[in-house]
Amino acid sequence: MNSDPKNPGSLPRPAAGVPVDFEPPSVPKQAAPPRQRQLAGKRLVLCVTGSIAAYKAIVLLRLLLKEGAQVKVVITQTAERFVQASTFAALTGEEVESDMFGRAGEPHVDLARDADAILIVPATADTLARLAHGHAGDLTSALVLASRCPVIIAPAMHPAMWEHPRTQHNVVILASQPNVVMVGPVSGEVASGEIGMGRMAEPEEIFEALTGCLAPDDLRGRHIVVSAGPTREAIDPVRYLSNRSSGKMGFALAQRAQQRGARVTLVTGPVELRTPRNVQRINVMTALEMQEALMEALGADLSGADALIMAAAVADYRVAEPNQQKLKRSDAALNLELTPNPDILATFGRRRAGKFPVLVGFGLETEHGSNLIGLARQKLINKRVDLIVASSSEALDAGESGALLVGVRDCAAVGHLVKAELADKILTWIAAKLREVESGEATE
Repeated sequence: MNSDPKNPGSLPRPAAGVPVDFEPPSVPKQAAPPRQRQLAGKRLVLCVTGSIAAYKAIVLLRLLLKEGAQVKVVITQTAERFVQASTFAALTGEEVESDMFGRAGEPHVDLARDADAILIVPATADTLARLAHGHAGDLTSALVLASRCPVIIAPAMHPAMWEHPRTQHNVVILASQPNVVMVGPVSGEVASGEIGMGRMAEPEEIFEALTGCLAPDDLRGRHIVVSAGPTREAIDPVRYLSNRSSGKMGFALAQRAQQRGARVTLVTGPVELRTPRNVQRINVMTALEMQEALMEALGADLSGADALIMAAAVADYRVAEPNQQKLKRSDAALNLELTPNPDILATFGRRRAGKFPVLVGFGLETEHGSNLIGLARQKLINKRVDLIVASSSEALDAGESGALLVGVRDCAAVGHLVKAELADKILTWIAAKLREVESGEATE
């Protein structure tokens, strides 16, 4: 691609064979609009039962409210021995339900009819037994029996109770129901101080399961491969070259792709992030290790996946010959011979024979506006990929960031979004591209 010599500030001209009917959008600088919260408009029922883990339901409630959900709380009499109903009422601004006959009408039917999802957090062994066998003697069990929406259940109990055959039988019954999602329990310290399986899952994991239940199902049956995080290139046994990538964008993409129905393989450099639910994680350290892991996930002819999202910040160079012993400090200058790492995405772009898999890359630049768009399009052409997600360096370590989705013929600016929301924008583009390719409408 060549710039206009009479206008050095112009965008690069596409190479031969690249569509020229591309008009970059104007990207005016303005205050970022309020972000669309993940659960805006969703009506949820949070049922709290009698476990010491009930205090964690408060943390979950705050997460739900922060993301825009309308939450009605149902609390059992035994739960009030641990957390007062007034606490939940203060947070929601609404009266807490606890009695099947506490008001006129049929509260269990009314709540079930209006709910987009029901969460039972925590769920005791007694609650599991009631739900598994269709009891309806209390508001929580009657509500579930009257519902047809997703029901997320987070068990919490002593390990001996969890391991009992009858509890396990009840879990099998509940897990077999198509609208029920079991989250946890996990192994850890319980109220007695003992260690074992029975500790309630953390509120963040329950929230993740909920958003998964409410996500679109447009990637069902797809295999999406995602790379994330930095790579580390050894200088000596204790030092390395790396970058500031947190891996959060790649992990958000993996999480949301799985929630939208895809089978997800996540190849990640060294980051301290929790693996998303039901995602296969492969840990690597160097660029060469990442390339090898991605090659294995995609297959020799790249037919092993429907899409590759290259969100990792792969080191451009590695030390030609890492020292086998720790380099000692001295007053002399240290010279390192660096050799280029392979351009992993460009390698796949050259090897791709047809239009599968869909290839998505990221471009983090110090430029803005039209210059950023030009750099992204040049990268898209050079690497032979379908989409470049372009952003400026301010996005590093930011909780929210804006980006440009730059394709061969189009460019869409997305406002300041949290990682999960930006991931959804990218995945929606990929889902549409996959449908387009399969229908034969895709163009080079």
